[in-house]
This record gives sequence, structure tokens and C-alpha cells, in this order.
Amino acid sequence: MAETPKLLSGGNPQIPKGDGPAVVEAYLAAMPDWKQTVGREIDRLIVAALPDVRKAVRWNSPFYGTDGAHWFLSFHCMTRYIKVAFWQGSAMVPSPPVASKKDDVRYLHVTEAGLDADQFTDWVLQASRLPGAALFCTAE
Repeated sequence: MAETPKLLSGGNPQIPKGDGPAVVEAYLAAMPDWKQTVGREIDRLIVAALPDVRKAVRWNSPFYGTDGAHWFLSFHCMTRYIKVAFWQGSAMVPSPPVASKKDDVRYLHVTEAGLDADQFTDWVLQASRLPGAALFCTAE
């Protein structure tokens, strides 16, 4: 039986880096409590909007992109919310609500109450059409 991933600060699962849906599924399965339900909803909405989306895990966070080199979204468990990062979020209309120290990045903090599926899907579609962040390349 595989070892249960360690939960880091805020309940974020410590998952080895990897490429593809299986490693993101391992991250989702290790998310604690309500965060797992919300994390799975985030993933489901992304895949429903973009069936060919690329997935990877880096820095203990799942990433979503249109190819293996440009990433438009990631998320991370915090203590009271899931922090969704839109890497080119400042170019989206309306922009996700939370500013970042980086001018291009905008955040959405998703609590146990969940998220507005229609607005989130719109942001996912907008973000997927933007250049994306060249943060790393995958083997896929």
C-alpha cells in the first residue's frame, strides 16, 4: 500500500513533482476534509471546459496548461481556503479578486462554501486563451 502523503502547512499535500492526470489525482486524493471536495470541483470544472488540458504537479501544487510549457492556473491549500492562481489573471475581465505581488498574477480564494461555477469556468476559458506562464516544461 502506498504511503499517505504528508500534509504541509495549511493542509497542503506534499506530492512529488510529476506530469499528467495521475499525479494531480494523487494530490486531490490527499487533500484534507472539505478541501478535497472543493479541489475536485475545481479540477472537474477545468476539465469540463478544456478536455485536453495538460496537468502537472510542481512545488506541491497542481498546474493546468494548454501545452507542456505554458501554464495558466494552479492551486494550493491554505489553512482557511484554497488559493487559485491565474498566472495572467490581470488580463482577464473581470479580474479574479485578489491581487498578487506579481503584476500579472491574480488569485481566487475558495472557501468551504465553494465557488461560482459559471464565473470560474469563464476565467478558466479566458486564462487558457492567454499566453500562460512558462514556469517549467513537462515530459508529456
